Amino acid sequence: MINTFMTWIFKNRIGQINNFKENPIQVQREIFFELIGAAKRTDFGRKFGFLDISTYRDFAERVPIHDYEQMKPYIEQTMKGRQNVIWPSDIHWFSKSSGTTGSRSKFIPVSEESLEDCHFKGGKDMLSLYVNNYPDSRLFTGKGLTIGGSLQINDLDGNQESKYGDISAVIMQNLPIWAQFARTPSLEVALMSEWEAKIERMAEETRFENVTSISGVPTWTIVLIKKILDVSGAKNILEVWPNLEVFFHGAVAFGPYRKLFEELIPSPKMRYVETYNASEGFFGIQDQKDSDELLLMLDYGIFYEFIPMEEWEKANPKVVPLEGVEIGKNYAILISTNAGLWRYKIGDTVKFTSISPYRIRISGRTKHFINAFGEEVIVENAEKAIEMASEVTNSTIANFTAAPVYFEGENGKGAHEWVIEFQTSPKDKEVFVEKLDQALRELNSDYDAKRYRDMALTLPKVHFAKEGLFSEWMKSRGKLGGQNKVPRLSNNREYLDDILNLMESTSGSI
Repeated sequence: MINTFMTWIFKNRIGQINNFKENPIQVQREIFFELIGAAKRTDFGRKFGFLDISTYRDFAERVPIHDYEQMKPYIEQTMKGRQNVIWPSDIHWFSKSSGTTGSRSKFIPVSEESLEDCHFKGGKDMLSLYVNNYPDSRLFTGKGLTIGGSLQINDLDGNQESKYGDISAVIMQNLPIWAQFARTPSLEVALMSEWEAKIERMAEETRFENVTSISGVPTWTIVLIKKILDVSGAKNILEVWPNLEVFFHGAVAFGPYRKLFEELIPSPKMRYVETYNASEGFFGIQDQKDSDELLLMLDYGIFYEFIPMEEWEKANPKVVPLEGVEIGKNYAILISTNAGLWRYKIGDTVKFTSISPYRIRISGRTKHFINAFGEEVIVENAEKAIEMASEVTNSTIANFTAAPVYFEGENGKGAHEWVIEFQTSPKDKEVFVEKLDQALRELNSDYDAKRYRDMALTLPKVHFAKEGLFSEWMKSRGKLGGQNKVPRLSNNREYLDDILNLMESTSGSI
């Protein structure tokens, strides 16, 4: 009865979702004017003349594009306890995420409106779309397992009224009572800061629950499942959670991990649903059973703009609102939100797969790519190539990263250098490298051109890492667990050289 009732409750949101699918530009226009109207008497709104903004063109002309360093002074004022700086309602929560060149960490404001109308709404819509696609679901007969981060007191606030942490932790701390009863592990364990001890406690606490769904980042979910199998002696996780039916995943592309999950959860009925939830907002949800494209969620208090990537490096790049995007083009996302971010560059790139309704695929990060030789390899290319090479060589990936090898040696040619950690290693490493190279050439014509007869790029250099190397590296950087993830690509060798040094010092190769 509970499952039937909850399924009916969540299905009721579908009508509102259909409204923004059918009227996307109107809904975004309404969001735009709501945001401008709400913030017109904030410090930010007064500075940029929100009172006089009556059109999108006014907004685009008056308000400059902001990266984190440009938003940071406003955010720091808010973190020190001053209110009405960027948003009219009081802000006491901040989401901590990976830093920028000038800041070790970013602190993203989380207002009450962004919690209720964006992050919570996104979670509820995720369930709504799921039960609408799978009316036979028994999701609500058990609990949802969520893997999150931790929280800390914000010391900048003299009154210590505010906290910061991973967005997952901020969400969990603020969930309503009914939602707390429907999830596992306990809040005390879920918010532990020491990751290794946390995994131990989570394994012990959750293996006796009736878990029907998991939500989290694939990499850390794998770590937890393996720990549970270790302590329980089970051969696969279905022996522990026989009613598990869905994994809601995000943060990194799922393709390279699918085979490993199918080994850990050997059920043809297991479902995988992608989401796009970041510190700055909940942006997209997979709404189709047979496609991993993400429906862009347009009524969450976020106004979207997009920078074509060919404009990215320009001082005054061309910017288009939603109605100006084209299918297949690579765009960097700009957002203005109900937490006080204004024309903010979140650092992600997307490609539109449809404009009726608006659906996207995440193509990478504005800073995570390799273009040392004009090859323009993006994260999407790398993840798909890894997936293709793994399938052909019957291997399973656990983690990877790559960077350029600049012109060196007698021939003065460059290459891409990879460090790859396998769950199941390929029998023939040379064949894997060849298949990886071949897949990249098929996926990216610029890479293929540079590889032609080894004229600019030679065959990739691949290091085969021992199991656990990337966890060791993340731990050494203080970024183990939570929302933290390994950078897939870099146009410099900072990350790669650090990992190679760790490999050398710990005999971290196989």
